Amino acid sequence: MNPITVVRSRVDRRALAAAAVTVLLWASAFVAIRSATQDFGPGALALGRLFSGSVVLGVIWSVRREGLPPRAAWPGILASGILWFGLYMVVLNWGEQEVDAGTAAMVVNIGPMVIALLGGLLLKEGFPPRLMAGMAVSFVGAVVVGVSMSDGGRSSILGVLLCLVAAVTYAAGVVSQKPALRHASALQVTTFGCFVGTTACLPFAGQLVSQLGTAPLSATLNVLYLGVFPTALAFTTWAYALARTTAGKMGATTYVVPALVVLMSWVVLGEVPGRLTLLGGLLCLAGVAVSRGRGATVR
Repeated sequence: MNPITVVRSRVDRRALAAAAVTVLLWASAFVAIRSATQDFGPGALALGRLFSGSVVLGVIWSVRREGLPPRAAWPGILASGILWFGLYMVVLNWGEQEVDAGTAAMVVNIGPMVIALLGGLLLKEGFPPRLMAGMAVSFVGAVVVGVSMSDGGRSSILGVLLCLVAAVTYAAGVVSQKPALRHASALQVTTFGCFVGTTACLPFAGQLVSQLGTAPLSATLNVLYLGVFPTALAFTTWAYALARTTAGKMGATTYVVPALVVLMSWVVLGEVPGRLTLLGGLLCLAGVAVSRGRGATVR
């Protein structure tokens, strides 16, 4: 076998493993957020999550002594920090207070489609047919999950709009982050993006302090969990994988999240999914399998 092919295979496997860690932890975040929003406002929850994530990332960055990101990486770090780490988390927390989990998952999963479109137009990644076909299958699966889990169609219009804004800011943040990874490491981009997002959420500091004084220990632990695992760890593994593939393929990978959320809600919250929900989850997984195939690679 060609040595170059062997190296690429190892890199792809590491990137795939990193992506798997990311989607698993991001799926768990939906369960933690659902619980924590009972005691924390959207902005306070976002700040608590980002601050704890910043502490963990800052320690790791200091120990590894990676230094400051190069100047060329800062535009992408600032944009992704404000849009994805900051605005996205606040809006998503708010949206999940207004709509049921199924509707939120369905609307937010417009994000990967937007990533593919922006990546093709702005990052010149193109529009591989297999990638687009896989995303279409997964999007149908996300819609099926959303419809099957929706609360009788009584979702708030405001909540739907908030989740739509979350999807767009998520997509814009990913596309902004990709160029930064050409100049800086995954840890640098994630750490300083989290710093930027934390700074952007500082206006909620007073609310966070007040709510920490009244929140039960379980809610506070949820906030810490969100900061350490779905933020510090998962965003770093995401950046590692994103640096080694296209934004479109990484966006398609996140279609696994709704299926995992259904499974976790079943195990943790006792919410037994119906047949239609399971069908939607299988479609999400099938679409990701198609989009991650060899034919979807952009050369």
